[in-house]
Order: sequence, then structure tokens, then C-alpha cells
Amino acid sequence: MSGAAGRRPGASRQRARVATAAVAVGASRLLWHRLSTRPPGGAPRWQRTNHRGEPITLVEGPVATLAAAGALALSPALPPRLRAAAAVAGLGAGAVGLVDDLAERGTSKGLRGHLGALRRGEVTTGTLKILGIGASGVLAAALALPRDRSGGPLVRAADVLTAGATVAGLANLVNLLDLRPGRALKVVGLQAGALAAPGPAGAFAAALVGTVAALLPEDLGERAMLGDCGANALGALVGTSVVAASGRTTRTAVLAGTVALILASEKVSFTTVIESTPGLREFDALGRRPR
Repeated sequence: MSGAAGRRPGASRQRARVATAAVAVGASRLLWHRLSTRPPGGAPRWQRTNHRGEPITLVEGPVATLAAAGALALSPALPPRLRAAAAVAGLGAGAVGLVDDLAERGTSKGLRGHLGALRRGEVTTGTLKILGIGASGVLAAALALPRDRSGGPLVRAADVLTAGATVAGLANLVNLLDLRPGRALKVVGLQAGALAAPGPAGAFAAALVGTVAALLPEDLGERAMLGDCGANALGALVGTSVVAASGRTTRTAVLAGTVALILASEKVSFTTVIESTPGLREFDALGRRPR
């Protein structure tokens, strides 16, 4: 009897994660069917040109945002504060990313370009996105950081700010990778390694992997792309998972690595590095149409 009782919590946790993944898959496919056949405001509003010069739709972004954040907000595998953190991080980053996707003004690109425009007195949609993702990241971090047994925070204000920067930084980094079909989704899908992890990491992985599995065929088939909306949202959820499941040392290391990669992207093309690196090149091209 004691052995059976000891197995119940683990089995219950696994069922909750399976349910979370199933909700993410089902919501992704349902929303994709709805939004791809009847895009709000008409198809031309969502149409862009991909790296091949072919038309592609941005509706995948709202689908990924709503499916992943919604699955986590409803997940029985997470306590209420982490469900709220996921909703704030995913929906907040996705919303400001969508504004940038649909209403982008000006020619400023990248972190340096948007900050340079701000110094000139020009507020771009990219600047609004940076501020919005930063604010939602800090709020999500305040909700996601560990608590003591009485429910009180175990952290200082500096921890909230650095954890919020981790959420925002990973949102930006995943967006920087969304330059070729399937690339950003594959990177987010690496969260699958956390499916068996104890604590919140496995629940976040279930929602993210479910969303990736449901949408990867559309992305690799070059029918749709995440855009800023989807890439920012999924990256913010990866960041929230790191904040919820890691200690201060790990969070600091992740933030340092994220900042280093973002700064490197201002001078180095990720695509060039990936295509010239064995292993990365093959993983990146897996499932994609030949050039």
C-alpha cells in the first residue's frame, strides 16, 4: 500500500502534464483553422513576404500565443501564481509583438536601432515592444519567483529585476531566431528535455512542446511564421519557466548568456553562424524545403 501511495503523486503530475500538452495541441489546431481561414481584418493585413520572396501569413503568432499561454493558465500541474505568471508573460509579450507586426513604423531595426531612434525623439513600435515586454517580464517574474512555506517571497527587488530581464531577454532572443522556417519553434521545442523534470519546468515544457508540435508543420511548410507576436510570447514563456524552476545562480547565468547573444546579434548573423557550423546546420535544416 505504501508503495502504491508513493507512486500516486508522480502519476497525478504526469496526467496533469499530459492534459496541459493536449490542451496546447488542441487549442493550436483549432485556432489555426479559425484564424487561417478567416483572419481578422482580412488576409492581406496578415500577409508578409518570407526569405524566398513568397507570401506567408502571420496568424501563427496569435495562435501560438493564445494556445501556449492559455494551456498554462489552465494547467492543473501549476499553482495559481504560476498560471498567472504564464498568462502575464505570454499574453503581454505576444500583445506588444502583435502591435509591432501589424503597425510597425519607421526603418529602425534591432535593439541598437530602436534605442537610437528613441534618443532622436522617435518612438517606434519596436521601442514600445521593448518597454512592454520589460514590464510584463518583471510582473511575471514577481509572480513566478519561489516563495517560502508561508507564501512570502524569498527574493529581493534586485532578484525580481534580473528575473524580469531574463524573461524579456529570452523573448527577444527567440524572436531573433525566427528568420528561417521552423528555427524558433525547434529551439523552443528543446524544452522537451524538461518534460520529466520535477516542479514547474515539466508543466511549462508540456505546453510549449504541445504548441510546437501542433504548429511546426505549418512553419516548416512555409505557410505561416511566428512573427514578433508568437516568437516573443514563446520566448517569454521559456524565460518564465527558467525563473520558476531555477535558483539565483542559474538565472544569472542564463541572463548573462542571453544578453551576450543579443549583443552579438547586432554584429554577427545567426543564420551565417548556423549554416557554417556542422550539427547546427543539419538541425536547422531538418524538415525544411531545400533551397
